[in-house]
Amino acid sequence: MHNMLSQQKTIINAMAVNEEGVMATGGDNGSLWFWDWKSGHNFQQSQTIVQPGSLDSEAGIYACSYDVKGTKLVTCEADKTIKMWKEDENATPETHPLHFRPPKDIRRF
Repeated sequence: MHNMLSQQKTIINAMAVNEEGVMATGGDNGSLWFWDWKSGHNFQQSQTIVQPGSLDSEAGIYACSYDVKGTKLVTCEADKTIKMWKEDENATPETHPLHFRPPKDIRRF
């Protein structure tokens, strides 16, 4: 296999992959990154928002899984919440450009 091309720079607690090859990883600091499983390219990054009354340190994502259709992501978080994430239906290549140039020296293991 191969290493992912970017580093999330946190402890990764959760990972899920849908049938379209979109991998989501959730970290201890509340970061939620979306990757292309085949190329290892990180194409989107998001940050969860803690529930009002919770500490910022409770932003961690402990588990994640795609729904049956593979279109919505469900996360279980340190602030005792369960959140559902969905794809932005209005996103276009113009509003969310993808600048990806694969490196020539991908290390495979």
